[in-house]
Amino acid sequence: MTDGKQRSKSDPMNGNFKQKFLTKKNLALAAGVLVLGYVVVRILLAVLGSGGSAGRGPRGFAVAVEVAPVETGSLRDVGQFAGTLVPKSEITVAPKISGRLNRLLVDIGDTVGRGQLVAVLEDEEYQQQYLQAEADINVARANLEDAKSSLETSRRDLERARTLHQKGIQSDQQLDAVVAQHEAQESRQKVAAAQLANKEAALETARVRLSYTRITVTWERGSDRRYVGERFVDEGALLSPNTPLLSIIELHPLTAVVFVTEKDYFRLKLNQKTAVASSAFPGRTFEGRVVRIAPMLKEASRQARVEIEIQNPEKLLKPGMFINTQIEFARHEKATIVPFSSLVNRDGRRGVFLADFVENKALFTPVTVGFIEGEKAEILDPPLPPGHVVTLGHHLLEDGANILLPQKESPAGKPEGKSPGKKPRSK
Repeated sequence: MTDGKQRSKSDPMNGNFKQKFLTKKNLALAAGVLVLGYVVVRILLAVLGSGGSAGRGPRGFAVAVEVAPVETGSLRDVGQFAGTLVPKSEITVAPKISGRLNRLLVDIGDTVGRGQLVAVLEDEEYQQQYLQAEADINVARANLEDAKSSLETSRRDLERARTLHQKGIQSDQQLDAVVAQHEAQESRQKVAAAQLANKEAALETARVRLSYTRITVTWERGSDRRYVGERFVDEGALLSPNTPLLSIIELHPLTAVVFVTEKDYFRLKLNQKTAVASSAFPGRTFEGRVVRIAPMLKEASRQARVEIEIQNPEKLLKPGMFINTQIEFARHEKATIVPFSSLVNRDGRRGVFLADFVENKALFTPVTVGFIEGEKAEILDPPLPPGHVVTLGHHLLEDGANILLPQKESPAGKPEGKSPGKKPRSK
């Protein structure tokens, strides 16, 4: 018996039988899984429907949704633009002559007024030029006085010579000599007068050049007080003409520069009001108005430059800050308004689902959309009746689908979370 049992364990026929049995068992299990999967798929297709209705809330089942009321109010057509603040006026202070910077009387952030002295150059050389011009003009004046005196003497000699000539005492030749001498004195007097005018001009030039060593800043229009925005040099620097020393900027008002595309360009008008916001001041806006519109769009960017003047009496906004601005193009009063989230597309048509609280159904209504401002959208056509529109869950809806509302959005008397047409089970 022992030998027989050992043979049965090592019998190859016995191993082949087990292998075949396991293979048949696996095939049967796989076939069962396939059948079960097929049945599940058929059940799901039967429950959800087929074709275009799949996933869109079949009429036999309620879809949980959220709704919002249809409102009437004011809606604006607003353009959103980003830009940068720049000073309305910026002056670069620079010397007109060369020289060493002796003193710089203002620095970054200091206020300056019209005609204020802001820097002084070394002026010894220009002082000497002025003194030399004064000496030259004194010499020219003395020469002119001498020429006038000589001219007066020659005039008297000429009168005497003419009297003697008339009496026959002097000859024609002698009279001609006196006339020539008088004309020479007249020419000398004119030359002396011209030299004096030349020296006076040289003195004025020296005076002006000397004044250039005292650098002042002035402007014609705008506020009386401005600010030093930048300093470009330090005291002791050797300057050449037109070397920038300081920049003087105006902080009230400021200018916001934005660039608009051709889509919005033709809707812009001068003096349109704007609301300007900066991330530095959350929740606060600054008033502005459109003051300049470029008459052309740049070919490279297809954009036009637009300047907005912003009142900044508190000096909170600074040049160089990044800003966002809203420009109101138009406004509609008594507009029909729905949440932007309620708009959906069905079969190539844009519309909303109106919530019927009586039948607990969602009715798809194609609409024409007007202005969109933030999360609000204007409905131009058709006129929507007072009621509610679906704002969440409409991606599962089709026209006439049943809907299920949360308790807080259900009409009075309908319990939360219960489908229409179903009675609660009795315990």
